[in-house]
Parts: sequence; structure tokens; C-alpha cells
Amino acid sequence: MMRLLFALMISGCLFTSNSSAQDEQYSPGPDAERKEGVPQGTVTKHVWDQSEIYPGTVRDYWVYVPKQYEKGKPACLMVFQDGAGFVNEKGHTRVPVVFDNLIHAGEMPVTIGVFIQPGVVPPAKPGQGPRKNRSFEYDTLSDQYVRFLLEEILADVGGQYEISDNPKHRAICGNSSGGICAFTAAWERPDSFGKVVSHIGSFTNIRGGHVYPAVIRKTEIKPIKVFLQDGSNDLDNLHGNWPLANQQMAAALKFVGYDYKFVYGEGKHSARHGGAIFPDTMRWVWSDVVSQN
Repeated sequence: MMRLLFALMISGCLFTSNSSAQDEQYSPGPDAERKEGVPQGTVTKHVWDQSEIYPGTVRDYWVYVPKQYEKGKPACLMVFQDGAGFVNEKGHTRVPVVFDNLIHAGEMPVTIGVFIQPGVVPPAKPGQGPRKNRSFEYDTLSDQYVRFLLEEILADVGGQYEISDNPKHRAICGNSSGGICAFTAAWERPDSFGKVVSHIGSFTNIRGGHVYPAVIRKTEIKPIKVFLQDGSNDLDNLHGNWPLANQQMAAALKFVGYDYKFVYGEGKHSARHGGAIFPDTMRWVWSDVVSQN
């Protein structure tokens, strides 16, 4: 049923029995539940407080390693912004569970997941709160964040595990500002990230992200495979209209000839829809890699 729903959404139509249900109609499917006999990967938590690219910031990050990982065989990679929500097995997307199930079924390659929180700057004085660095890191249109990934976090992870350097084997994902961040990382460094998953992406004028559709149309095509998801009840505020912005992104990608999918539903600005369809998203994102194995 979920695969049928996914196909209907990709074709540009979403049929539901109650259009007012909005987010409530989206929920995790069987691929996001633990299944008997499926090997479980391991998740380890780390802290990064040595950044030279974002000096003074501290952040948690998690590394998922599937049971099928073998030394000497470079794994694929997928990076998640706002990682705490994605790595949570009872959360909106339940990535470790989905990865375990799909890798075991041969429907996606052996993939190491890296789940990264945005940085915070600890308070300088007692009684002060930490300064959140999320918007600066995620919404800025530059190569600063992808350099942070490559030169700091992934350099550290790569010292422990063997990861493919083929951009077709490397994906990056996020929700909201994390979604535009994922796109920016691949846009700036398509030699390092060849696949993008953006849920409810903030392609609006928070820090100039509204320019992307026009820039995409006037730039030579880059080797990036892009998945977009949004809902008709997403945000409309002083920064822009999220549903319209994502439709403009999809139209620009289509115009230039990108390998892309756009799933447009009825959801609000939440992770429910993107999380519900995530297993089928992964099947599509990794289909070109699986077909070569």
C-alpha cells in the first residue's frame, strides 16, 4: 500500500479519503519496524568540539554501521542534518531500522549513516543560554558547511571506517533548513555528494535560498540525483511560501534535465510525510547503485 501511495504522489497526485487530515494521514510503515531475523547495525554517539570552520561550537553526532559492513569493502555514506531526530528508532524517520531492513533485503547498498546536530556555542557567563548556530550553518549559501563535513566530521569518521569516495555512493539528507543545507552541500561539492534528499526544504529567503530555482536554470547540469518532498499545508511567512518554493525547485530541476523526484502531499511543516515514505525514497535514491551490484 505504501509503495502505491508513493507512486501516486510521485506522479503529481495524492488521493486520500480525508483531505483535511493533513499530517495525521502519514505514519511509518512496516519497513520502519523491527523484523525478526534482520541483523541490526550499531549506533555510537560522539561529541565534536574541535571545529576550526565553526570555532567555539559543540555538537553531538552519531555513526550507524550496518552489520554487513566489512573492512576492505568501502561502504556507501549518508549524512543527516538535525541528526538526533533521524537516528531515533522511535522518531519521525527511524533511519537505523529502515537501513537494517533495506540493506538486509538487498534494496539498498551497505551504507554508513552519520547523523549530525547543528552546532551550539556554550554560554559565556552563568545564566546565559547557548547560542544556536543552526540557521547560519544550514541556510547560508556557501561551501562552508560542506567543508566542515568533509574536513572535520567525515575525516574523523573515515579514519575508523572505509567509505567510498564515489559521489554516486554518497547521499545527504535533511528536513526544513537541513533540506536546503543538503542541497547546498551537493551543489557546492558534487564531487563529494551525488545524492540529495530534502524534506520540506527551506528554499525561501531566510538567507537567500529563494534564488536556487533561477540559479539552477542558468547553470550547467551537475551530476546530482535529487529527491524533494513537501506538502500543500507547509509554511507561508515573511521568508516565503514553502510549497511554492519547492514546486519552483522541482520545475527548475525538470527544465534542466536532472534525475529528480518530487513528492507533493498535504502535510504541514513537519517530518511525518517524509518519514512515512522514507523507505521508498531510499529505494529510489539508491536504485542506480543496487542495479550495479
